[in-house]
Amino acid sequence: MYVSVRRYVTDPRSVNEVMRRTREEFVPIISKAPRFLNYHVLDAGNGVLASISMFENKAGAEESNRLAANWVRTLGSLLPNPPQITAGDVVVEHHPLSI
Repeated sequence: MYVSVRRYVTDPRSVNEVMRRTREEFVPIISKAPRFLNYHVLDAGNGVLASISMFENKAGAEESNRLAANWVRTLGSLLPNPPQITAGDVVVEHHPLSI
């Protein structure tokens, strides 16, 4: 499994609009990427957002970064700076049993 984490900074007043557009516009795009597993976005506060994209392989994660970069350009001033990207193979994984 390969993961790409993208960290974005925006005006805190723009977070709701960025999240709305992410749900409506970007989720359908990334969901169709090759070897897609799942996608999550977290609001870290103060205008900081992070997305976590999981794929079966590195190629899928790299494609997600390309798709995200193209889509972010459509947001203009909502996300004016490129994200910080961290990506790599998952080396430790834990799934606790459900009770």
